Amino acid sequence: MRIAAGLLTLGSLLCASHATATDVNTAPASPIRFGILPIGSAAESLEQWRPLLDDLRKWLDRPVTTVSVGSYAGLSDAIGAQQVDIAFLSGRLAVEAVTRQHMRVFAQFVRSDGAKGNVAMLVVRADSRVHNLDDLLATPGRWRYARSEHLSVTGYTVPEAYVFAPNGLNSDTFFASVRVGDHQSNLLAVVNREVDVASSNNPDMDLFRRHFPHEAAQLRVIWRSSLIPSGVLVLRDGLPESLRRQLTSFLVAYGKGGGETGAHERANLARIPDLGGFASEDNHVLQPFVDMQYTLLRQQAEHGQWVSPQARQAKLAQIEKDYRRASQPLVSH
Repeated sequence: MRIAAGLLTLGSLLCASHATATDVNTAPASPIRFGILPIGSAAESLEQWRPLLDDLRKWLDRPVTTVSVGSYAGLSDAIGAQQVDIAFLSGRLAVEAVTRQHMRVFAQFVRSDGAKGNVAMLVVRADSRVHNLDDLLATPGRWRYARSEHLSVTGYTVPEAYVFAPNGLNSDTFFASVRVGDHQSNLLAVVNREVDVASSNNPDMDLFRRHFPHEAAQLRVIWRSSLIPSGVLVLRDGLPESLRRQLTSFLVAYGKGGGETGAHERANLARIPDLGGFASEDNHVLQPFVDMQYTLLRQQAEHGQWVSPQARQAKLAQIEKDYRRASQPLVSH
């Protein structure tokens, strides 16, 4: 998608005149451009992050602009165009950013309960005739599905890798129809009987319950994954090392102090669904996502229909090559 159409870029937050983490310069510092992966809508995600980013602006004494988008692809495009300095990304998007777009992981999300991961789900209406996975998989071509983009981990990759591909299925051809949207609109589509089943995850389900308690009571989870590693924060490789250290120090320590400041920061973190803070990490934390994608692609190739055994073998060889190439940057930092 085109950047001009995909980005909702909001104006710079005004720079404060007090506490500073940088030396005072006569020329105004260039803004830090923060990319926000949408949970719910792009506008809602921006409002959730705004208090934390306002604290970051004050601490750096430097403007912070936000790149808030309505899709995973839009944020990936912005990173590829070097319009983002620091970003919150899900696993697959972070793999793309690290292996192809000159970004580096420096922190991982920690949930409010202390866990460093989320759970993917498949959700139906409470009164659905689909009671479990066996019911769902027993009738190809009958049910209507709502999922997220291909870059979404919990909304696409996890159900595909752990539910459909192991059974020799592809969700795009298994269902009577497939609708692609964000988690919140997909859950509403289930409630409104526009689809029969949707992919989701625990942070988005919690957000849905908060905003639509009556509708959420009409949903039922028929499948949960094991714990999937949380999203991460990444920094652009070209940033000055001093600035990288400042950003890392601020965000990893955020919400961990005492007194009024610590309480204020923890309240700001609580505005972002299921976020309790950040833990220091590096690129290696992305290896499970590379492994998951590799497993999915192998399963799809092995169950696919090929014009010849040679074509199938060539595809498998390419998958192996791509896997090695994607894994290499994850162990090089």
